[in-house]
Amino acid sequence: MKQVTIYTTPTCVYCKMTKDFFQKNNVQYTEHNVAADAAKRDEMIDKSSQMGVPVIDIDGEIIIGFDQKKLSQLLDIKS
Repeated sequence: MKQVTIYTTPTCVYCKMTKDFFQKNNVQYTEHNVAADAAKRDEMIDKSSQMGVPVIDIDGEIIIGFDQKKLSQLLDIKS
């Protein structure tokens, strides 16, 4: 099983879309709220060089934003 981590904020629409996609496809993930956790925010920036969310880390592969096609590809999800 792939290691999936998502960096989010509570008001991010694309974060919610990504989490809904994960739940629909039974993808287990770890979520970090970067609005409340400065250390995780710094970790996210180090990984992605981005301040925007969501940032998704799938086994070290970084995806910025909700990219359903790329997520499906990396997670072997057939549409």
